[in-house]
Amino acid sequence: MRKKATEVKENLAQYYDRHRVLDEIEDSPVEFSLEEELRAQILGGKRRRRLQNISIKLDPAQIQALRKIATMKSIPYQTLIRQWLAEGIRKELLKRNN
Repeated sequence: MRKKATEVKENLAQYYDRHRVLDEIEDSPVEFSLEEELRAQILGGKRRRRLQNISIKLDPAQIQALRKIATMKSIPYQTLIRQWLAEGIRKELLKRNN
């Protein structure tokens, strides 16, 4: 017989409380590197467009906000998301360079 989802969640919570797995997580810098050519293309905005589909879960309120902002900017909301992701990636790469 299958366990109810709430039972499974409670069991997982109890398991993690007992085993204290959070104590094992290290808060240390992670080394991140890209090939120099790819990094230069991203920072220079010269990356050739070959888009790939992905799937992410977002809060419905976030989606509604994205669509409203995109409408105000007169662009599709997925384009807005791509722009914001590209901007965030560039900022992280520049931060790591300094």
